[in-house]
Amino acid sequence: MSLDSNQLVEHCHTIMKMRSISKKIVVLCEGYIHDIIGIKSPQVYARHNETMPDSSFYKKCIPSKWTQYRPEFIICGGQSNVLNTYFKLLELHQKPNPDSYLDTIKLFALVDLDLKNCPIENYHFSDIEQIFHHLYNGMNVNETNASQHRIWVTGLIHKEAYFILPELQTIFDNHPIKPIYNNNPLQLENIYSDMADDMISDGDLQNNLAKACKRINYCTDLDCSNINQLQDSWKDKFQKLRDQSEKEKMIFALLTIRKAKEYWRSKITPGHEWTRSGSDYRDQLLLKIAKFYSEQGDNPNPKYHLSVFFKILYQKFLEGK
Repeated sequence: MSLDSNQLVEHCHTIMKMRSISKKIVVLCEGYIHDIIGIKSPQVYARHNETMPDSSFYKKCIPSKWTQYRPEFIICGGQSNVLNTYFKLLELHQKPNPDSYLDTIKLFALVDLDLKNCPIENYHFSDIEQIFHHLYNGMNVNETNASQHRIWVTGLIHKEAYFILPELQTIFDNHPIKPIYNNNPLQLENIYSDMADDMISDGDLQNNLAKACKRINYCTDLDCSNINQLQDSWKDKFQKLRDQSEKEKMIFALLTIRKAKEYWRSKITPGHEWTRSGSDYRDQLLLKIAKFYSEQGDNPNPKYHLSVFFKILYQKFLEGK
């Protein structure tokens, strides 16, 4: 849902009065907000926010060494709601003596990359695409540039793309109740192949092909002249590659431009031993995926974008304290 002007102001005032954010980094993020918008009690709002899958996942990705003043993630709805909340909070803090626990120096926003154009006013980058190209070099976070950003954008098209990186295959293989994809134990390469097969039915990709191809221009063997050529060249290259690093590059390129949410949310299911809902099962998997990112250490590989984000926040506000 999109917040109207009154809902936005009310939402911001509720955030400002959350005692749990005092002295902490606050990261506004995307997530389903319908159930909590309108809650006027900051304490009740904070408790509900803690239980939401999106904020919960990000918090579980925080490195275990970060024992004090761990960042608070606050869901705000879709991409535009997150950005509107970010700027409205800054605006409200320009008034004298705002009633707030928020330190705006420690306020950040994290949004999905997506494909649709998202302009930004009153910021030193004019849209999400500019932020992306300044934040990332190919697959990797540009750490020199990253510390300049208060609005972060995922390097892959959706947060869900980080749930299906190749390195996570061992998590799925070792899970007590193995995930199922198309009636077989989950093999991530089957998802990548299906994402490529479905490419020509992706209207957003077709309508934003030039933008998408600019994002992945580090894959010089891909033919971006039209959607069919892109699909054919990706599939041909992926099937022939034997070098794992080159194959990984192709997977990252795919996950940068192809929507990942439906594959995670609808097509990965639990084995027959599981007796609860599919969403409960995926939430259990997310605990292990988040643990993977939390364990990446003080100098994570720059391709693990979420882990680098935490490294930069820690260096900025806590290192040496």
